[in-house]
Amino acid sequence: MKDYCLQVEGPFACFTRPEMKVERVSYEVITPSSARSIFEAILWKPAIRWRVHTIEILKPISWINLRRNEVSTVLSTRNVLEAMNAGYGQLRSYIEEDRQQRAALFLRNVAYRIHAHMELTTTEAQKNPTKYYEMFERRAVKGQCVNQPYLGCREFSASFRLIQNGESVVPRIQESRRLGYMLHDLDFSNPNDPQPRFFEAELRDGILHVPNFEDTYA
Repeated sequence: MKDYCLQVEGPFACFTRPEMKVERVSYEVITPSSARSIFEAILWKPAIRWRVHTIEILKPISWINLRRNEVSTVLSTRNVLEAMNAGYGQLRSYIEEDRQQRAALFLRNVAYRIHAHMELTTTEAQKNPTKYYEMFERRAVKGQCVNQPYLGCREFSASFRLIQNGESVVPRIQESRRLGYMLHDLDFSNPNDPQPRFFEAELRDGILHVPNFEDTYA
């Protein structure tokens, strides 16, 4: 197991609260699952598990209200299956008919330092951990990624860089307060019915300490 730190930032972010059914409202800081996905965007293998344990907030929390055009319907699963079996079908959505305008509350000008452990989950990988460490470090230093990291929503792309030992860093904000219940990640022990897991988030001097997944609750 080895610890890494990424500094990520972007002009907008939205880490959607699951209790908001229609309008998008973001959490105040990045969620552990969104932070994990940034590491996975740089390097993911079946033998790798990323565990985010600390998030530092580098910029004051600020908001922006936006209205976005979205579609109100999704393609029917039955129609998709019928088209797959037949080799053809009517799989289309008319945007002009289905368009809806919805309000959203997003974060703006966000920046975080995310600390995570790389855990190797297979015996074969554990015999040669340096291979995986070097692979991630090489890709992170060069800015390479499997897919573009994003901040909650795919349209909010994130820039990132690897923080090396001894490197001078931007100071974090000095703010302490409770953030309430926050989504930690999804429990995929039942792949057919993944369940959300939550924890009680608290900001201490600009740091969000993330508990282990095993210590969260439904």
